[in-house]
Amino acid sequence: MRVGIVCPYAWDVPGGVQQHIGDLAEALTAMGHEVSVLAPVGDADHTPPPYLVPAGRPVPVPYNGSVARLSFGPRTAARVRRWIAEGGFDVLHIHEPAAPSVSLLACWAAEGPIVATFHTSNPRSRAMAATSNALRSALEKINARVAVSEAARRTLVEHVGGDAVLIPNGVSVRRFARADPLPGWPGEGGSIGFLGRLDEPRKGLATLLAAFTRMAPHRPGLRLLVAGPGEPDLSGVPEPLRERVVLLGRLDDADKVRAYHSADVFCAPNLGGESFGIVLTEAMAAGAAVVASDIPAFAAVLDGGGAGELFRVGDPEHLAERAGALLDSPELRAHLSVAARKAVRAYDWDTVAADIAHVYETVLMGDGESGEGSDVVRLRGGRP
Repeated sequence: MRVGIVCPYAWDVPGGVQQHIGDLAEALTAMGHEVSVLAPVGDADHTPPPYLVPAGRPVPVPYNGSVARLSFGPRTAARVRRWIAEGGFDVLHIHEPAAPSVSLLACWAAEGPIVATFHTSNPRSRAMAATSNALRSALEKINARVAVSEAARRTLVEHVGGDAVLIPNGVSVRRFARADPLPGWPGEGGSIGFLGRLDEPRKGLATLLAAFTRMAPHRPGLRLLVAGPGEPDLSGVPEPLRERVVLLGRLDDADKVRAYHSADVFCAPNLGGESFGIVLTEAMAAGAAVVASDIPAFAAVLDGGGAGELFRVGDPEHLAERAGALLDSPELRAHLSVAARKAVRAYDWDTVAADIAHVYETVLMGDGESGEGSDVVRLRGGRP
């Protein structure tokens, strides 16, 4: 098939949706499909992958509790229409059609088969509420809807209506399975790792720093490995402990894999707004001993705590307790490592991409028609 994929967010700014789309494009290409991805690009010096077509410069917009870099307006709309007209796509796969960006523009411009994937998990989505009428007009043209998690499906149902097939985010298990740790890590005194945007409150770094501040005085060698873009607020960390918070900045793909193998315990302290958590499945694929906040999306991926420890969201004392128990027990860490590697197999791109391709095939065979009553398709094995 020739597949056109639309990403609403700036390609040159790291994010879960961008990574999902890039990995999907590579997985579909490996299966023999032709793929073109349309996305905003803000950095003129950014080297795009061969499948990427720039849709124009993005602008930062507050969106669903974060800041998204979106592209909209007449020029962008013209680029979207030209890309669709010249692409000759068998199917168009639009991600986050509710986002006021190229995704919504593509929905309006497209005439052929459309599949849409919903990533957002936010029961109070002002953006979805504000664009609900425009979104409904776009959804009438969509042949199949996909949600990456139950939380994302629930957000869609509550704000727009209808339903969606559940296909999770993917992870390249083989890519993360083995790597040498970064030089000097994890070290003798134990280490905790964090990857994510450092200046986005909902990623929960402040909770982890508060937990580290409680733990560090009793664990003289304990260090915190912190990787990701942005400037963190370390004002709450006492001065004598700050040198043990090691900031690595944004990592390239190879060093990101190594970072997961550099910590005794990997922490995902997110406060909410996560429909899935790609960083969590990456850590699991690396065999990390994970401690994560008990938000519904993380609890589901971690099999209710069977593949990683859960702590009360936003509670640094409980996080310190759970992380400390893992640091003190190599046996428990080894057990969770095995459980995580087993649980993450369900999210491998070999499986996820095949399920998405099956949705394309179902739409192209005409098993469903666009509209409210036909958004759910069946996957192989009867999985809804």
